[in-house]
Amino acid sequence: MELFSWAEVDLIFRLLAGTAAGIAVGWERTLKQSSAGIRTFGLVGLGTAAAAGIFGEPDQADAASRVVQGVLTGIGFLGAGVIVLRDREMTPRGLTTAAAIWVTAALGCAAGLGDWKIVVTATGLALLLLAINHSIERWAGRRAGGLEPHRSAGERDALALLGRVRIE
Repeated sequence: MELFSWAEVDLIFRLLAGTAAGIAVGWERTLKQSSAGIRTFGLVGLGTAAAAGIFGEPDQADAASRVVQGVLTGIGFLGAGVIVLRDREMTPRGLTTAAAIWVTAALGCAAGLGDWKIVVTATGLALLLLAINHSIERWAGRRAGGLEPHRSAGERDALALLGRVRIE
């Protein structure tokens, strides 16, 4: 007598893969001391894998498509909750975490639908992108003649008075 059928084992692996992808991204965000971490990302991965897994059979592609569309649209509300614009700052904080939440939802959906190549490849690419820090972005921006370092309004005003920065 079987303890689990192959379909049940497959579903368990899909849920574990969504959770693992979320934990991997959440671990990186935790190391960067983000407002959302391992538990949040793990839950997003698990929840989206469960939602997509409900309609993971090949004959349910249309229903799976609608679930994925709804999940990826709705997850934006969770991501929006981590974006903050503080007083006297010109750029919002939390955009990378919000984007990572959205990517984790997509990873969970791929896991729930059993697309292992996407789960593994996209998780690796997400971790690679998250490893790029701001110093590399600033260096690339200066090399291209663009991006100035992030400065507060007060810093820009002081530098403008010294004639070092143009105020627009």
